[in-house]
Amino acid sequence: MTTKKEIIENETCPAQGLLKLLSGKWKPEIFRLAVEAPLRFSSLLRQIEGSNKQTLSVALRELEEVGLLEKVVIQQKPLHIEHNLTEKGKSLIPVFKQLESLG
Repeated sequence: MTTKKEIIENETCPAQGLLKLLSGKWKPEIFRLAVEAPLRFSSLLRQIEGSNKQTLSVALRELEEVGLLEKVVIQQKPLHIEHNLTEKGKSLIPVFKQLESLG
């Protein structure tokens, strides 16, 4: 007897997992900006037109939870937080660039 989870895992295309990681409001844009430089929340609010604090914080948290971004507390004055790509996130850069070139 197979469980629902096994059926879903067997039917899922490997690329589907990657697309799910980057799907959602602002996630592709956040990832693209993280490729260029470390991210600061206030900077993201200015750079991503139409964004707001709530949707950005949710997207950042979800990207952290899946291991694409890491939150780093910078102990210099003024104290601030940056988000950087993890090694997992960096490994997706070529794939992301390939997807961008298709558009």
